[in-house]
Amino acid sequence: MTPCLIESVGDGDDVYVTTSPDRSASRNTSRSTPDHTTLIDDRPGPVTTVVLADDHRLVRSAVRTVLETEGGIEVIAEAADAGETLRKVRAHKPDVLVLDLNMPGESGLEAIPRVVEASPCTAVVVLTIEGDPAFAHAALRCGACAFVLKEAADAELIDAVQAAANGHGYLHPELGARIAAEPSPEYGPPDGLTERQLEVLELLVLGYTNSQIADKLGISERTVESHRSHIQYKVGQKSRAELVAYARDHRIVDY
Repeated sequence: MTPCLIESVGDGDDVYVTTSPDRSASRNTSRSTPDHTTLIDDRPGPVTTVVLADDHRLVRSAVRTVLETEGGIEVIAEAADAGETLRKVRAHKPDVLVLDLNMPGESGLEAIPRVVEASPCTAVVVLTIEGDPAFAHAALRCGACAFVLKEAADAELIDAVQAAANGHGYLHPELGARIAAEPSPEYGPPDGLTERQLEVLELLVLGYTNSQIADKLGISERTVESHRSHIQYKVGQKSRAELVAYARDHRIVDY
């Protein structure tokens, strides 16, 4: 049977018609045989399911629009904090979780290992405003496979979700370049704390509030809260008294 292209329809799928090379032979058979067979495959491709976690409803709405405008991606649930995120992931077992790092209560960074444990088939894509390479390092160490900045969300987020769903990693290009350019020191701060985290920790144990730390370091209070969550996660200490003891033991403060 020789295929003959006659037209292109729908979303670009081609319709082929095959004709018998010997039509007279076909007519002489004892049973009726069709003169042609039309081969059409209009079945939809696989859909990538996504749970979207961000504490801002408007952000979730915008991100949902970006994702679902791209064919083959469906947002099946949304969450506004880490606890709700974990529940939604357990219930739906999505292909991909798109996760903000800065949410009320437990941070997104702390939630990543719990998500990976609860649903190993779910790939975690971090979507954040935090452009410090330290956050990318921390997220990837915790089990995320992609890291995207909100300022470059559109096509880049779609690329990251598609890569993650196919078992590949993705890193914001500018962050990747900065990380590649970083020297590899022979030694560094304890437990992988960044220089900024050390600054925040020192001010915390000296009694500064989150607001005062933000003013002193010239960063937002929300960023301070995020640093504090990451510090607590890295060093395994939660209370201020435990952080003071940790800082003293590691000579981060001298009293």
